[in-house]
Amino acid sequence: MAKPKLRKFDAANYLKSEKDIALYLEACLKDGGDDPAFIAAALGDIARARGISELAEKTGMTRAGLYKALGKDGNPSFGAVLKVIRAMGLEFHIAPQK
Repeated sequence: MAKPKLRKFDAANYLKSEKDIALYLEACLKDGGDDPAFIAAALGDIARARGISELAEKTGMTRAGLYKALGKDGNPSFGAVLKVIRAMGLEFHIAPQK
């Protein structure tokens, strides 16, 4: 019997619409707890789905800088996170915890 060919899961392949992106980021914020690298990586997934070059142009950051900041070991500043969120066409909201 032949072994099945498995591919590494990449969330960026499934982020097709604004709604998909918003729901994904919301879920990551809930699941990520206090782990900034988890949230940075989620933003990186969205950035790759949207196009890193376009995002770099909109934020004024370099592609390499975005990859580094939004990678799994990234630790972007809060200002950079806000820039990226706005450049993605998203809004940042705060609500009371449930």
